[in-house]
Amino acid sequence: MDTANRLRRLVAPAFCALLSCVEASPAHAQTGAPLWTGTWSAAPAITSDPGFDNQTIRQIVHTSIGGTAVRLRFSNLFGSQPVTLGNVHVAQRASGAQTVAATDRAATFNGQAYVTIPAGGSVVSDTVAFQAPVLGDVAVSFHVPSKTPPNSTGHPAGLQDVYIAPGDVSGDASFAGGVANAAGGPSYYFLANLDVVNAGATGAVVAFGASITDGLASTPNMNRRWPNRLAERLIAAGMNVGVLNQGISGNNFFSDGDSSGQAGLTRFQRDVLQQANVKWVIVSDDAVNNLIGGNPPTAQRLSGAFEQLISQAHAAHVKVICSTLTPFEGIARWTPAIEDTRQAVNAFLRDPSNGCDGVLDQAAALGGPGDASIAYASAFNSGDDLHPNDAGLLAIADAANLDWFAGLPAVRAPSGCGRLAQGEGLSIGQTLASCDGRFTLTLGRDGFLAIVYEGAAIWSTSDAGAPGVEMRFEEDGTLSLFDSNGARVWQSGKTDMAVGYAYMQRDGNLVVYSTAGKPVWATGTVVNK
Repeated sequence: MDTANRLRRLVAPAFCALLSCVEASPAHAQTGAPLWTGTWSAAPAITSDPGFDNQTIRQIVHTSIGGTAVRLRFSNLFGSQPVTLGNVHVAQRASGAQTVAATDRAATFNGQAYVTIPAGGSVVSDTVAFQAPVLGDVAVSFHVPSKTPPNSTGHPAGLQDVYIAPGDVSGDASFAGGVANAAGGPSYYFLANLDVVNAGATGAVVAFGASITDGLASTPNMNRRWPNRLAERLIAAGMNVGVLNQGISGNNFFSDGDSSGQAGLTRFQRDVLQQANVKWVIVSDDAVNNLIGGNPPTAQRLSGAFEQLISQAHAAHVKVICSTLTPFEGIARWTPAIEDTRQAVNAFLRDPSNGCDGVLDQAAALGGPGDASIAYASAFNSGDDLHPNDAGLLAIADAANLDWFAGLPAVRAPSGCGRLAQGEGLSIGQTLASCDGRFTLTLGRDGFLAIVYEGAAIWSTSDAGAPGVEMRFEEDGTLSLFDSNGARVWQSGKTDMAVGYAYMQRDGNLVVYSTAGKPVWATGTVVNK
């Protein structure tokens, strides 16, 4: 008889009159699954390249947070036919195309060195034991063994040199024969995400927008896009938050393009809400391109687009930081009527009733004197009256309120074996063992609270709530599980009695007791043995 079936027979009905017994969900029976958080990303679009054939591509990605393991996502979203790649290597970068040889690690796909990505699809590598640096450069190298069609899935205008070499030299630290930007400019090809295992990560924030988010006018190879500068501020403040750039130059809310990607309203679900451990999104400059792209929409339609994204994000428990639209008086398509629309949209975004969880006021950060400035301050203008320079991008990052991304206060550790007093609890990966050590209350890496006995979960919150990052025994007498935004995602039953403590008992039952010593809530997981 397997362990799970044996446990079902051992669980007694002693406390089922007090609370319905809950069986463990097989999907969450193992509580040690890694919790992934995004540290780098590039939004997929269509690049300009002649295709690849028996060549190695080495790409440099700049991390936000670090980690003890990584995984890679490769995309063929816009491909017309399957693409094969493999012999993937990750290593810390030394300089240029060179890597630190001692850090080099190979990545596989279901144990295989090569993988074929179907047209329209993507693949994720197996977990790679690799020490990802904080705010550091990681080289991702892979071999493309056979001819691929031109115009690959990737990220145009990557602002980072990419190196192409003949043959298979993925594991070569010197990258012999490599040439910078040989295929069609400093773009990213096929590579979409780098995620890390970081047990202390609060979550990830996605910067979603167009060329200003993409950092189009920033200095190449210097990582001076405003999402990069925001990551620097977060790390300097001791905040363990991944920052993911999902800006695409030329992107807008309503229409698709090749190099400018799918419409913002179309790609939001994939490019934002499907990111690893996403907790926040900053919706930035797509609407600017709608205003200057010909046939500008009304302020009502643009405000409606923000409302649609806010609704989708909140349904996924993701908070939304709305960015005001930056000024652009001076470009050929600027008109007073378009300016009136921009001002109306910004008034909507600054209105506390709009549903945004915060406002990143880029217009105020970059504009000249006055609250309704219609042009860039000269110190922040790249020269085209549309894009901020390095100083302007830093000003955007500096305008962000870091309190938006604050984690929960540290929970107090249990003060005795098996026992939780009010205010005590567990963080991700922590446990509370019964006094005889047979049973363990665990907040697993998957974010669910579970009681584990002989390596299997006999009870879990996975059937009744969403994952969280912290469990506390509250003053109202409930055991409560919170996500990184501080939202309660699960709690035990309430009672009118004065509650004293919670106890992980030697019989496998987790019980909340009143101050008079009477049980007022229990998991009903008594194990007879």
